Amino acid sequence: MTDETCQWQGWREATEQALYGPGGFFLRPEGPAGHFRTSVHAGPLFAGAVARLLAEVAEELGAELGSDPVSFVDVGAGRGELVTGVLSAASALGLPVRAYGVERAARPAGLDPRVQWTDRVPEGVRGLLFANEWLDNVPVDVACVDESGVVRYVEVRAADGAERLGRAVEGADAEWLARWWPLTEPGERSEMAVPPDGVWGRAEIGRPRDEAWEAAVGRVAAGRAVAVDYGHLRESRPPFGTLTGFRGGREVAAVPDGSCDVTAHVAMDAVALAGGEVVTQREALRRLGVRGERPSLSLATSDPAAYVRALGAAGEAAELTARGGLGDFLWLTRRVPG
Repeated sequence: MTDETCQWQGWREATEQALYGPGGFFLRPEGPAGHFRTSVHAGPLFAGAVARLLAEVAEELGAELGSDPVSFVDVGAGRGELVTGVLSAASALGLPVRAYGVERAARPAGLDPRVQWTDRVPEGVRGLLFANEWLDNVPVDVACVDESGVVRYVEVRAADGAERLGRAVEGADAEWLARWWPLTEPGERSEMAVPPDGVWGRAEIGRPRDEAWEAAVGRVAAGRAVAVDYGHLRESRPPFGTLTGFRGGREVAAVPDGSCDVTAHVAMDAVALAGGEVVTQREALRRLGVRGERPSLSLATSDPAAYVRALGAAGEAAELTARGGLGDFLWLTRRVPG
């Protein structure tokens, strides 16, 4: 194998090394919160809504749980922000919880000792498995159509993000593309605007995410599993893919050198093949009581402090449910009967 060949990898392999290899982006002390804002970081309302969802699951399991606490499993736990918030909100509800943070990074300093920190989903979960912005960081390969109409893997050079076309896509990956993200045929090119980079029919092959989700759900003995992510459905696939990078709060070019997050939107309908309901975050949170209406001005007169608190909560709720923002995230909910 030549030095030139060693420089090039498929995007899945390169992303795995960049995010989770030695010195990888997600293993750094600052964690994801140091580079981008998620629903978890918007404030306590999100964790409170998840705690209410956990309480619903506990009520459904009822007799099956007996005197045992309900389990909450935070998959892709970052530095424990969500699981910490859920424990706090659950305590206010009087709900006993057995909490797990699932993450490949080391246990954060100062994390609530009630949280069991692990690098894999525990077996036999009875409760709620919640994966917030986890699947978008399960590495995937990228494919596009060459000038002859052949679908090929895109290879990347980790040092600078340069790309080239590799071997033809075959087997299970080809089957996944044909079912979930059919790429542009040469004869269809004349009907589309010319893409800015001249690349036709580019897609991310989501099969590893489907498999990762099924493996996680398979560890739930009873309850619900929820995946929350920015994603798309077959009728609205982006024609040139979604692969991008984030660093320090800004979107940057996706370069798999460990200096930035490398992420791509999730083909949520493919993940949901084995079952489940897909709704927007806006709808899911409103079902859980999160709304962005401003408090009545009369409250400002009768109880100014309460008005200020209510106004802050309304702003936080508006951010979580905003169209064109966090509210457009997709929630996949799958019930697991005991």
